[in-house]
Amino acid sequence: MLYAGGNAVDAAVAAAMTLVVVEPTGCGVGSDAFAIVWDGNRLHGLDAAGRAPAAWTIDRFASRTKMPVRGWDSVTVPGAVSAWAALSERFGRLPFERLATPAVRYAREGFRVSPKVAKRWAADAEKLHDQAGFAECFMPGGRTPASGETFRAPTLAKTLEAIAASRGESFYRGALAEKMVAHSRAHDGVLTPDDLGRHQPKWVETLSQIYAGAVVHELPPPGQGIATLVGLGILGALDLDPAGVDSLVENHAAIEATKLAFADLNQFVADPETMEFAPKALINPAYLARRAALFDPRTAGDPGHGAPAQGGTVCLSAADADGMMISFIQSNYMGFGSGVVVPGTGISLQNRGCGFSLDPNHPNVVGSRKQPFHTIIPGFAMTADGRPLMAFGLMGGPMQAQGHLQMALRILKHHQNPQAAADAPRWRVMSGKRVAVERGMDSRLIEGLQALGHELVTDEPDGDFAFGGAQIIVSTDSGYVAGSDHRKDGLALAF
Repeated sequence: MLYAGGNAVDAAVAAAMTLVVVEPTGCGVGSDAFAIVWDGNRLHGLDAAGRAPAAWTIDRFASRTKMPVRGWDSVTVPGAVSAWAALSERFGRLPFERLATPAVRYAREGFRVSPKVAKRWAADAEKLHDQAGFAECFMPGGRTPASGETFRAPTLAKTLEAIAASRGESFYRGALAEKMVAHSRAHDGVLTPDDLGRHQPKWVETLSQIYAGAVVHELPPPGQGIATLVGLGILGALDLDPAGVDSLVENHAAIEATKLAFADLNQFVADPETMEFAPKALINPAYLARRAALFDPRTAGDPGHGAPAQGGTVCLSAADADGMMISFIQSNYMGFGSGVVVPGTGISLQNRGCGFSLDPNHPNVVGSRKQPFHTIIPGFAMTADGRPLMAFGLMGGPMQAQGHLQMALRILKHHQNPQAAADAPRWRVMSGKRVAVERGMDSRLIEGLQALGHELVTDEPDGDFAFGGAQIIVSTDSGYVAGSDHRKDGLALAF
């Protein structure tokens, strides 16, 4: 798209469309999406997350102890298509139909399935093969494609063409919407034409936190990005003595700050229309100073945060010669989302509805036309004097907010190259005092964290994927520097 005269947003939208074809484990046409865009003058936040069907009252789920993870009762209105259209309309240079051409070509002519996607595909299919429409689309001949094997999705090609020709209208108010509603009704779902037709993406102001002489920006709830800002704010309030990026002092403090941030995240964050107070209250300096006072440099704490489930997501960053930059993320939530695929369309649907709570006293309780809590978050950083510095993201369920924090530590505070920052071993706060660490982490750091009372876990069933995948572009005085995570099938490209 850049070669064709397009800008960073054109490139990002085209890549997002293509990813629903070539990485269907992480995202689909029925995903949700968020973005942060620097247009050359100011930042814009985009929240394209869909809402619950109108019939989703708590009474509908009265017989359950938690929200369904699969099937139509886990599907909220998908927002990714609306994000593509909104970004293209507001910022794009190229015709919307042009942006879809690579995705359509790969779907119709086929693509070679990459190794890590093939592995996830096979693992997810074991759990989802009996979901409505799944095997027909994703298990041709009764099996999943092997690494290096060509996979074709002709019905998805037609769907993408219909979306491109109508700028998304067919998906929300046309023939594709009718097919989704019919499939929902046939399988006891309650999605209606009105649920789809009402959907509109929202342009929102970002929330921000000053850290290490830069300003980190995240989108407001219902996403978890505010946890990154809380964690960075706590670290800033601690005013630690200078320490190396892989030092025990800094990693212990960062882990403890993340625990405190997640405790607040799990207690308070929901659809912003139903939160008890404005999100900015969580990043108020006086409040963060009180939270920072709970930090004990001598021992690991347990402030009672939760242990969210793993996710399936893609993220990307793009930048162009005119200075436009975008951080974009879209997701099925779990691998292949709900497992539901609308026959004859290739539309696979997310399972974001399982992000709701069934506790009637929690702000994130399921409700008619509410947005559920979201894990997916784009990230952005600016210089102190208001210039764009970094478009970044890190996919991976509950790893995302704490991954953003670790990228900020390495790149903003310690000035690491973005590729070095992406490659470095990570930790991931779990529950209680349990912290997962990658096997490549320095043994002296591991021993030091254990001596402070951290209960470290190194055996992860999802391997590298459990620690997320970063995609980063840093703007410098002489051009851009990019990094792409080795934990996923990604790469950095420039010309």
